[in-house]
Amino acid sequence: MKHLCVLVATAVIAAACAKPEPQEFHVIPMPESVTVTDGAFCVKGAPVSIDQNLDQLSQKAVGRFVAALETATGKKCREGKGGFSFMLNPNMGAEEYAINIGKDGAVVEAAALNGFVYACETLKQMLPAAIYGNKKASADWVLPYASIFDSPRFAYRGMHLDPCRHFWSIEETKRYLDVMTAYKLNRFHWHLTEDQGWRMEIKAYPRLTEVGAWRNGTMIKKEWGSNDGIRYGGFYTQEQMKEIVEYAAERGITVIPEVDLPGHMVAALAAYPQLGCTGGPYEVWTRWGVAKDILCAGNDEVFTFLENVFKEVVEIFPSEYIHIGGDECFGGDAEPGRPDPWDVCPKCAARMKQLGIKKGPEAKHYLQNYVTARVQEMLGKMGRKVIGWDEILQGNLAPGATVMSWRGTQGGIEAAAKGFDAIMTPTSYMYFDYYQSRDRDNEPLGIGGYLPLEQVYSYEPLDGIAPGSESHITGVQANLWTEYIATPEHLEYMLLPRMCALSEVQWCAADAKDYQRFTNSLEHTFQILDAMGMAYSLDHKGLIGLDRVPPRSPEELKANQKP
Repeated sequence: MKHLCVLVATAVIAAACAKPEPQEFHVIPMPESVTVTDGAFCVKGAPVSIDQNLDQLSQKAVGRFVAALETATGKKCREGKGGFSFMLNPNMGAEEYAINIGKDGAVVEAAALNGFVYACETLKQMLPAAIYGNKKASADWVLPYASIFDSPRFAYRGMHLDPCRHFWSIEETKRYLDVMTAYKLNRFHWHLTEDQGWRMEIKAYPRLTEVGAWRNGTMIKKEWGSNDGIRYGGFYTQEQMKEIVEYAAERGITVIPEVDLPGHMVAALAAYPQLGCTGGPYEVWTRWGVAKDILCAGNDEVFTFLENVFKEVVEIFPSEYIHIGGDECFGGDAEPGRPDPWDVCPKCAARMKQLGIKKGPEAKHYLQNYVTARVQEMLGKMGRKVIGWDEILQGNLAPGATVMSWRGTQGGIEAAAKGFDAIMTPTSYMYFDYYQSRDRDNEPLGIGGYLPLEQVYSYEPLDGIAPGSESHITGVQANLWTEYIATPEHLEYMLLPRMCALSEVQWCAADAKDYQRFTNSLEHTFQILDAMGMAYSLDHKGLIGLDRVPPRSPEELKANQKP
């Protein structure tokens, strides 16, 4: 690991710019190696040279950077030498990049799309924040002379979004991807199915969206048993989901869809009640919590249904992995006293007998293993791998699955020790629906818990991992569930700046993290977020609440959207 070296830059006068003063270096996540020296390169109207060996998406990424620069400075960048030079370097890793800025301009090297995307974001963060906006701004448009080499610590750097409890438009989802891009995340976990709404069009099963995408009201705040009486829902067409996949891919982000099974399926059961253990009737849930009802593991029609669903899913999403959920299948907290359906279902009992599963408290966990393994085999034939929440470890998990450790860190520790890959997303550090302040009276509504910015930043993903198993921890993800989040400004308030702290956990070596340096850089980050039109929390500064953030209309959201 290269040593981090950041020297204070001294402003100089460049011939093409009057009294230029480079930004202080406040890049998040902090690059692996940085040296800043005296001198400044004027970027206003600087010529641009792009290696023709760059692939089309990499050229497009550079084009977005140039377009942002032209908009912010108000001056076109002609093609030519002596300014920005974007060069292909096949000897670098897929997500590595190098930037060298001197008297002859700025040379950017990378081997693939992600490296060029990240280099462009680093350059943008080194410039005045107005480059993230959509209008001309008066500023010192110069870069300091610098030498930067950068490479991420973890290959999987994820952020999750739940559009099932509350639905987020395509425009809002793209804004989410924009801010992920700015901070170098590369996996978007899209939770598309739930008890409270099925959000993806499946042409073989039209009732999934005709019925399952809509609920007859929503509970009011945390008033259990209440209902606002307002029909609520929405779904993404296959064309819209492909649009998101393409938009993300252009920014180096892979979309990982989640079809949560065999639990969290009440919306699907409302549409196709024959897939449940009781046959219903079922209704799309209007309240929060965990339902008892579940897909029937003893019914072969369920597996036909899942195979047909996944056949369409893999046509939409080219990701190597498909998330299959697997969480909270038993002991639904919202229906105490009612037995788990698999405990009393004759078809499930027959399946257990067929599989040789002995009766007992662990029987249903082994039956869930059967469902997981069957779906894993199904997706394997389609050329895909599975990720599941850490409950899939209960019983015997088939080789090849990846475990997402959410109930603390133990699931990831156990998975790695058993030879499974794991992604760390523990509630204690990575659940962004938790409160950011202890002053809940002035905070917007949250699900509970307490997760301040500093605690997110403090997370070390390899703590507790057995020596020799570290390579099985492939990455880190934060989750944003939206039971109590119904507006874009509330969503962004819960996301930011905690996602910026997450980005350093994902990107930086453990010994390169520095919370004081990080918080010093946040002022520039807030200027960037202001330019992007994003809401954010200042709880870490003792400024509590969402009142200072004005609500935005759909037209305003679209106006701030990058092309």
